[in-house]
Amino acid sequence: MSETKRIKTALVSVYHKEGLDEIITKLHEEGVEFLSTGGTRQFIESLGYPCKAVEDLTTYPSILGGRVKTLHPKVFGGILCRRGLEQDMQQIEKYEIPEIDLVIVDLYPFEATVASGADEPTIIEKIDIGGISLIRAAAKNYNDVVIIASQAQYQPFRDMLMEHGATTSLEERRWFAKEAFSVSSHYDSAIFNYFDGEEGSAFRCSANNQKTLRYGENPHQKGHFYGNLEAMFDQIHGKEISYNNLLDINAAVDLIDEFEETTFAVLKHNNACGLASRPTVLEAWNDALAGDPVSAFGGVLITNGVIDKDAAEEINKIFFEVIIAPDYDVDALEILGQKKNRIILVRKPAALPKKQFRSLLNGVLVQDRDLNIEKPEDLKMLEKLADLLGGQLACTRPMVEAGWLDAKCQIGLSGRTVRPKLIITCGVSGAVQFTAGMNHAETIVAINKDPKAPIFKTAHYCLTGDLYEILPRLIEKIEMGR
Repeated sequence: MSETKRIKTALVSVYHKEGLDEIITKLHEEGVEFLSTGGTRQFIESLGYPCKAVEDLTTYPSILGGRVKTLHPKVFGGILCRRGLEQDMQQIEKYEIPEIDLVIVDLYPFEATVASGADEPTIIEKIDIGGISLIRAAAKNYNDVVIIASQAQYQPFRDMLMEHGATTSLEERRWFAKEAFSVSSHYDSAIFNYFDGEEGSAFRCSANNQKTLRYGENPHQKGHFYGNLEAMFDQIHGKEISYNNLLDINAAVDLIDEFEETTFAVLKHNNACGLASRPTVLEAWNDALAGDPVSAFGGVLITNGVIDKDAAEEINKIFFEVIIAPDYDVDALEILGQKKNRIILVRKPAALPKKQFRSLLNGVLVQDRDLNIEKPEDLKMLEKLADLLGGQLACTRPMVEAGWLDAKCQIGLSGRTVRPKLIITCGVSGAVQFTAGMNHAETIVAINKDPKAPIFKTAHYCLTGDLYEILPRLIEKIEMGR
């Protein structure tokens, strides 16, 4: 069996068509015949090239609202048949199944649909069936078939076509198969995590965008980062970020996010050796440095304020590896950029994951990121909801003890008993000390990210999720309905 294969027939069915025209044109020039469905077929024909409909091959139309289009033995037989196996070739000849040498397909945007806040029926329809099956079939039979499984693979495939036409080596086909299984495994992980919600019944984490680091924690260790650093930072100066840099940067971001006032922090080996909140960045820097000026040498610096020239002049007096800020004045950048290897990062307003995890022993340790209400200012959205509903804000005993609300607002055994038509609990665990004061309400709605929270045994309606996501959407809906 020859390792080099020529592409004669291509099945093309994609959601994303940007960048596909050059590929289709080149394949046509190479004498490749096209099979396709719906919008993709129209796209190919709009370029002026003939394209056979999959329905004409299978003799079945697209049915069930497009849920079933390519799921047919004449499609999958053409992909999965082993060209070097006489029995397979005899069978496809008997059943008039054409060999399919190239599959270009991508998947419905499931993750993007979930992120958009769409309702569940819309999300479910973005679970791809035919596409994922085509990807797996073509990748499995990489000995004979090329699989292009996402728009990200258009460019390398185009480059390959331009280099040596519609022929592929075994090595190239295996590489595309590997990329295809990366696509399918990521897709399935996203779907599982959507259905699993906050339950955590299994650990599935998938991340793309591999960044190879110079080395790991030590020079003899390999190191990689999987994620999208570009979504969080713009690096505008300095050397490549290292494994240890990333650990310190992570600790710095976690720390600075606890402060709203102008703050400067200095970190070394993942620990703060100085931190100060002051009216200006310069003042915050001076006092943060005073905390431990010795340990600050070679550290990571972070602030939540804009660094100006005056602050930069003082900061530049010591040696440090990384500096992070939301922005810098032009003069400040000129000063800080005097050191060739100094890493200067501009932090972007990107959201962080809700879960934290790390490898431990022979498994993975996972916990929720600490997003609890920690400041009385966080009660503002609850007050707004109460106002919209014409209601009254009440609370548990710890809030009273913290001085956030008056004691007359407390519900429970040590507070008041209420019997409202509607009560909405937000982040309340449901301890008997609290539920005893409200379990006679006409309608009880509970919001809690823990699906096993005791409050759900008392509530009539249960919403599992982060109240910081649910409440703004609820408030928006109420306002729209006014």
